[in-house]
Amino acid sequence: MNKPASVQDYMAASLVTFTPDMDVMEAIGLLVKNRISGAPVLDARGNLIGMLSEKDCLKVALDAGYYGEWGGRVAEYMSESVQTVAAETSILDVAREFAQGRYRRFPVLKDNRLVGQISRRDILKALQDLGKS
Repeated sequence: MNKPASVQDYMAASLVTFTPDMDVMEAIGLLVKNRISGAPVLDARGNLIGMLSEKDCLKVALDAGYYGEWGGRVAEYMSESVQTVAAETSILDVAREFAQGRYRRFPVLKDNRLVGQISRRDILKALQDLGKS
């Protein structure tokens, strides 16, 4: 019997990450350059402390319209409440989480350390592969 596909089989392990002190305009540039919709924010020890998404970054434009200043630190805009998944989690369980939730990506943890990120597109790729077998 085949082992069920898990998150670690399909996650992206090479990630763009941000620090809380990073200039948010620099972070936006990296999101655009890398064609990604969000990335984890890590403290100096490499601990996951938040996520910065496209939606979070839209607040930069809104603040600029109101206050007349562009920018700030990533910490001012990131979401601190982060839903994560374990590397060993079944692809089907994560598909259910995506279908029922509002997130486009989840940071992946193994032994409480960030090891990757899984997106809706990664799940679709996994489902496509599973459908072929």
